[in-house]
Amino acid sequence: MISVRRARMADAAAIGAVHVAAWRSTYPGILPDAYLSRMSPIRQARYYESAIAGGACVYVAAPPAGGPRLIGFTTAGRARVAGLGDGEIETLYVLDDWREQGIGRRLLHAAAKDLAARGCRSAFLWVLRDNPSRFFYQHLGGHPSAQGETTVAGVNVPQLAYSWDPIERLLAASPA
Repeated sequence: MISVRRARMADAAAIGAVHVAAWRSTYPGILPDAYLSRMSPIRQARYYESAIAGGACVYVAAPPAGGPRLIGFTTAGRARVAGLGDGEIETLYVLDDWREQGIGRRLLHAAAKDLAARGCRSAFLWVLRDNPSRFFYQHLGGHPSAQGETTVAGVNVPQLAYSWDPIERLLAASPA
């Protein structure tokens, strides 16, 4: 059975590996190929070590014994920019072979529950406009609430924000 739990420092390397694998499988043709090929699981792991050590909201999905160490993760926290919601889902990545099994829902639920416990009454996330996974957030009741751009490897990439207000909408749509 797949477990979803709060991340530990020992998970940072596996989180970094999932991050890189997810970007490389999701973003070809959306982000520069040279950038994707230069991504480093070790650099990503250092970032997540810092986040976990700092008490950030980081949850991981672990498979039954015998599979990869981790198969997905999410990070969340107080909104980095005012106006779209109190809490922000910053990342959600699940390895390709484990998608469409309810793991993303369970990770989002854990993050939303954590945000609600921290006093967030609403939540949002940004997703690259051309990411086919954006429909997952719509399916979970995310309301398109903003458009913008982010810069990755010197390239401006369009993005969309999806919001849940109140946060209970996300909790109800993503049962544990």
